[in-house]
Amino acid sequence: MSVEAAPVTDSLVRIERDGTRVRVTMNRPDVRNAFNAELIAALRDAFRALSADDGVRTIVLAGEGKTFSGGADIGWMRAALDLTEAENIRDAEAMAAMLIAIDRCPKPVIARVQGAALGGGCGLAAVADIVVAANDAVFGFTEVKLGIIPAVISPFAVAKIGVSNARALFVTGERFDAVTAQRIGLAHHVVPAKELDTRIASILEEFRTAAPSAIAAAKAVVRDVVAATPDEATKLTARAIAKQRTSPEGQEGLRAFLERRPAAWHDR
Repeated sequence: MSVEAAPVTDSLVRIERDGTRVRVTMNRPDVRNAFNAELIAALRDAFRALSADDGVRTIVLAGEGKTFSGGADIGWMRAALDLTEAENIRDAEAMAAMLIAIDRCPKPVIARVQGAALGGGCGLAAVADIVVAANDAVFGFTEVKLGIIPAVISPFAVAKIGVSNARALFVTGERFDAVTAQRIGLAHHVVPAKELDTRIASILEEFRTAAPSAIAAAKAVVRDVVAATPDEATKLTARAIAKQRTSPEGQEGLRAFLERRPAAWHDR
């Protein structure tokens, strides 16, 4: 798969590549990067392609303009008034497929949140591995204010913020600040808006010395352990570490450590 080095400005999702680093930018600033069927499909396709690209080491997910994501597009929601239940199910399944594509991406995904992450925007924060938020950003699971519920994003959001926080925030639909998002685990770093890219750059530097297959395996083990019973977890974690230790990267990492040299995967 080939990713364009230069941005494609007329697409719903702009993809920019700098060596092994890729930035995926939602490009609907006029509607606060709100979701419609086309944006959902574009994000899904982008992350599926990037997941399969061995030349990609890290991905930053961003939103063009002043807002990361304002949730669902009003026009899209208006059209949904005339959809049947079966058509609504198809829409929901498409949203879920997009979230799964990001959640299961074997590359680390960093969400760059400015302005607001509301509704489905919170869902994007939930499926990112690391969320860097501006200190004036606003979050909210606001669906109940519109008479709907945060159903499709709930598996990812509950896993991120826990049952207690989900019960409180899902039912009120209240908006909350970035410090609260950090406290409940939805965000990891909160910085002034002008420092977002500086903080992200420092995080990306950490990945330069981390083994790509180990990162993918570490992401998978988190997901697997959460879904496993204690007995299942013992077996799957033993298999996971044994597989990684005997892998080419595992062998190279140990040799590099003993020989006091950079491992072969170091991204210089």
